[in-house]
Amino acid sequence: MEALIAANDVLFVLLGAIMVLAMHAGFAFLEVGTVRKKNQTNALVKIMVDFSVSTIAYFFIGYSIAHGISFFSGAEVLADKNGIELVKFFFLLTFAAAIPAIISGGIAERAKFNPQMAATFLLVGFVYPFFEGIAWSGHYGLQEWLKLTFGAPFRDFAGSVVVHAMGGWIAVIAVVLLGARQGRYSKDGRLHAYPPSNIPFLALGAWILTVGWFGFNVMSAQSIQGISGLVAVNSLMALVGGTLAALLLGKNDPGFVHNGPLAGLVRSVRFRYHDPLGAGHSAIAGLIFVLTFNLTQSRWKIDDVLGVWPLHGLCGAWGGIAAGIFGTKALGGLGGVSLMSQLIGTGLGIVVAVVGSFIVYGTLKKLVGLRLSAEEEFDGADLSIHKINSMADD
Repeated sequence: MEALIAANDVLFVLLGAIMVLAMHAGFAFLEVGTVRKKNQTNALVKIMVDFSVSTIAYFFIGYSIAHGISFFSGAEVLADKNGIELVKFFFLLTFAAAIPAIISGGIAERAKFNPQMAATFLLVGFVYPFFEGIAWSGHYGLQEWLKLTFGAPFRDFAGSVVVHAMGGWIAVIAVVLLGARQGRYSKDGRLHAYPPSNIPFLALGAWILTVGWFGFNVMSAQSIQGISGLVAVNSLMALVGGTLAALLLGKNDPGFVHNGPLAGLVRSVRFRYHDPLGAGHSAIAGLIFVLTFNLTQSRWKIDDVLGVWPLHGLCGAWGGIAAGIFGTKALGGLGGVSLMSQLIGTGLGIVVAVVGSFIVYGTLKKLVGLRLSAEEEFDGADLSIHKINSMADD
């Protein structure tokens, strides 16, 4: 029976890892559909290479920092219990690799290729696992202190803060250090629209992400015994709430509509602790995304191409905080949460992301530069970096 349970757990976690791996195709096509045609090849190459660099960084460095486990053992040891530790690494790797995939959408169309790959290695190897270890492995005693002080540790089921908020806040620092794309703002500060190049690709990316998110959320239980239909249906209600809110506030804009479900799903920590009606509050995340996307682009002049800071940074942080509100038994949740613990844990994740991003991107900017030249940006990253367009000219 134990052998059967172990085999089922391996299959369960492996299927989750494959579903989240597929989400990286969603990141790629979401970016391909949003950027201008001269930058589509670059978007596809970045996501693929980012994942590969992330794998090396996380396998040799990051996973050990986060969880105290390394794989410098023989095959006989690693194959124990059907290799469960290896598939857990694979599953958590797909989370870690989401960090550079998120960043990619924010810095699109003007970032150098090699410095971004170096940033990916440093972020996935050191910055991300530092906070991951605090949140999920209890490093440095923070979780124990929060439980003793406020009655519950910081909860982050499926990475609302650890993955999404961190990715978004890391990205916004990189975006600010890079500066806006050429021609995005006129001398008098007016915004020049750069409409999405391909709505079908944008929609395809959103759908792939939406489907894969059920692996992201449900399989975060990491064992077949921990599977929860509550998490699955809460995820469903969240994507619906986010979509409808973005539709209404975004005035039928397809870009907002297809990012709406992502805004709702980013708040994954809440799905473990409350009922489906509570998940309906994901409409708030859709509102946050649309409002703050418009503010960042028009008023604050932050040229975040895919809106990854509003989508992941702010909605992810809202998910961490909201778990401390709607997860309480008084509001129909399962309990075991503390608003103060959620505020402290979420705030710490943001601080680690911002400081780590400043160190990584600030250093790279001084040493090698982050941005393409004006001529390279005008020609587009496809020709400037990869020497080929996404489609042959007619």
